[in-house]
Amino acid sequence: MSIENLSRRRFLKNSAGVVLLGAAAQSVNIRSARAASSPLSPPNEKIQKAREVALSVLKPSQKDLEHGLELHANSLVFESYGFSPRCAVDGDAFRAAVEAGASDAELVDLREEMSMTRSATNAAERKEFLEAFRAAGVTCIFQNAGEEGNDPMRLIKRLARFTFTTDVLHDEFFKAVKPDDIVAAKKQGKLCLYFTANGVPLRQHWNNVRDELGFIRIFHQLGIRMMHLTYNRRNPLGDGCGEPNDGGLSDFGRAAIEEMNRVGVIVDVAHTGWRTSLEAAKTSKKPMVASHTTAASLHRHFRGKPDEVIRAICDTGGLAGVCCIPRFLGGAGDISVFLNHIEYIVKKFGADHTAIGMDVGYSSRNEEAERKKVPKRADGRSALSLSGARWEHLWPPDIAKTAPHAEQSLAWTNWPMFTVGMVQRGFKDDDIRKILGGNILRVARANFALGT
Repeated sequence: MSIENLSRRRFLKNSAGVVLLGAAAQSVNIRSARAASSPLSPPNEKIQKAREVALSVLKPSQKDLEHGLELHANSLVFESYGFSPRCAVDGDAFRAAVEAGASDAELVDLREEMSMTRSATNAAERKEFLEAFRAAGVTCIFQNAGEEGNDPMRLIKRLARFTFTTDVLHDEFFKAVKPDDIVAAKKQGKLCLYFTANGVPLRQHWNNVRDELGFIRIFHQLGIRMMHLTYNRRNPLGDGCGEPNDGGLSDFGRAAIEEMNRVGVIVDVAHTGWRTSLEAAKTSKKPMVASHTTAASLHRHFRGKPDEVIRAICDTGGLAGVCCIPRFLGGAGDISVFLNHIEYIVKKFGADHTAIGMDVGYSSRNEEAERKKVPKRADGRSALSLSGARWEHLWPPDIAKTAPHAEQSLAWTNWPMFTVGMVQRGFKDDDIRKILGGNILRVARANFALGT
C-alpha cells in the first residue's frame, strides 16, 4: 500500500516541508512532498535512507503510519536537549589556517565555529540545514549552547556562535527568549532554539557564594534557560555520572540550585551522578530534568537514571528525556529499543514526565568533500581530528556493541518515525503531544522568570 493519495491539504496543514512516507509491498518506498509555499527542496538521500532503516525496524501498518505522520506534523515538537544540524567545514579556509601555522586549540575552535555558523554564511549549508530541520518536523531544540565545564569564557563560545546564527537567520530561525516564543514559532511555521549550557558558570575566585554564583544571572540574561549541574566529572557542586564514587550534592551545589530556581534556569542532571541527582531533586523547588538520559532499569549504564532518581525528578514536576545514543540504550540500541525506554518511563512515571532529548545531530552531506581538502598532519591524522581526551570527556569503560543499523534508525531527522512508533504502541494522541514537546514546554514555563 502507499499513501500517495493522502490529501495534501489535510496532511500538510501547518507543516510546510514535512515528508510523506509510504511502504510498498515488500520494500520501503519514500516519497517527499511540500506545501506550495515552502521554498525547500525535497529531503535528500541521506534523510531518505535513515527513514528506510527506521521503517524496516518498525514495520508500521498503513493506518499507524498515516496517523503518526499527520500527528507529528500538527504537534509542537520541542526537543528537551540536542543539537541543530551541523554544517560542513569550509575545507579551503581550514587548509589555509593549517598552512598558516594555527595551533591545535585554534583549529579546534575553527572547526566548531564552522559547524555552528556556516548555515548563516553559506547558501549551500543553509539549504542543507533548513532541509534537515523541516524534515525532522521539529520547531525548537533545547540547544547545547555552552561548552562543557564551568569557565565562563569557555561556556560563552557556543553561546556566541548560536546567537550569531540566529541573529542572521532571524526571519525563519531565531533564538527563543521565552516559552511563548516557541508556541508562536510553530504557529508561524518558523524554527527556533532555546539555549542550555553544559555547566554552571563559575568565576572560581571563591570570595563568597553570592559572588561566585553571579554569572548564573548574567548567562540567563544572555539567553541560557537550562544548565547542567555537572558534566561527567566532579566539580564544586557535586559529582558527575562518570565518577566511580558519587559523594552527592555539596552545600555549594545546594546554593547553586537555589540561585537557578530564583533566576529562572532549569536544573539539568543528565550528566550527574545518581546520588547527586537524587539530592538535587530533593533540593530544587522548581521542576527539574534529566534532559537526555535512559531508564537504567532497562539497561544499567552510568548515563541512565535508576527508578529512584527518575521518581525524585518527576516529584519536582520535572521529566526524563530519552536520548538516542545506541550504547546507552542497550540491546540492539535501535529505534525499537529507544521506544522501549520511552514506554517504560511512561508506564512507570506517567506521560506527563517523559520527553525526547536525542543528543545526536544531523551532519551536512557536504562534510566529506570538504574534509578531503584539509591536509594531513605529520602523524597521518587529519588536522580536523584534534580534540583529544579532554578531562570532562573521560568515560568509564564502555564496550557495548549495538546493531549495525542502530544509529541510522535513530537519525535526528527520524523524529516523525518516533511518533509513528508511539502510535504503534498504543499511546494516546494527547500523551504523544506531551512527549514530543508539551512536557518540556510546561517545565520551561514553570521555571521562566525575567527581571529577578
